[in-house]
Amino acid sequence: MANKVYEYVTERILAELDKGIIPWRRPWKSVTASGLPISWVTKKAYRGVNRILLPAGEYLTYKQVTEHGGKVLKGEKGHMVVFYKMMNIKDQDTDEEKSFPYLRYYTVFEVGQCEGIERKTAPVATEEQELPPIERAEAIVAKYPEPPRIRHEGDEAYYSPALDIVTMPLKKAFESAEEYYSTLFHELAHSTGHKARLGRDIATTVGMRSDSYAKEELVAEIASAMLCGMSGIENSTIKNSVAYIQSWRRRLEQDPKLIVMASSQAQKASDYILGEIPAKNS
Repeated sequence: MANKVYEYVTERILAELDKGIIPWRRPWKSVTASGLPISWVTKKAYRGVNRILLPAGEYLTYKQVTEHGGKVLKGEKGHMVVFYKMMNIKDQDTDEEKSFPYLRYYTVFEVGQCEGIERKTAPVATEEQELPPIERAEAIVAKYPEPPRIRHEGDEAYYSPALDIVTMPLKKAFESAEEYYSTLFHELAHSTGHKARLGRDIATTVGMRSDSYAKEELVAEIASAMLCGMSGIENSTIKNSVAYIQSWRRRLEQDPKLIVMASSQAQKASDYILGEIPAKNS
């Protein structure tokens, strides 16, 4: 059964890349205290690729807007949200019914695109916005259970699976704290793939053109962006080079499922760093 939703999601991401924007590296400026996109109805944060598709804010469907006495402002365009729905099919040979996840989507609007709907979450206080992001980033790093050792030496940033060590340049080598922490989050995301943690294929020693390397890099990129958003870091300091953007554009065109799958892995990586360790065999 063909699933066009993967293609729809990839088309959205490619459209951003065409504008010279790397969507998983956007500033994530927030109108919510969490710095995340959340459901207006449940107050729960969206997960996975939805954190790339949605800027921070509070979202609800057109039906929910009207049911709560509001209306969508004229000319406003909705945002795509994707989710998995279990589908049941019968095996033609055994007549057994099997279930499998099927990707679906629906459209939501941010509260700012509506009238008659009040925000449920308090906006970020000015005092909080003015605080340096370092403390909030350090708090995230401190949550990592049984983390890899972090050492500061040399002029390269990398994770060694064999030694379970993240190596970072000295902090003073970075132009800003934002760059330092976004880089650290990237390397810590790699470390969650260690066989003793989430057990991903973290082929960090093979060539850049390897498919497994490229997927792992995308997982670390997106996980870093998620953690930057949660810590209030505006990571626009990272250069969005044309060559880099085009490289990802080609890969996403070749594999429409890549962005969704990588986002799911990135969500698990960021959850792990935040101390949310999945139960074994889950």
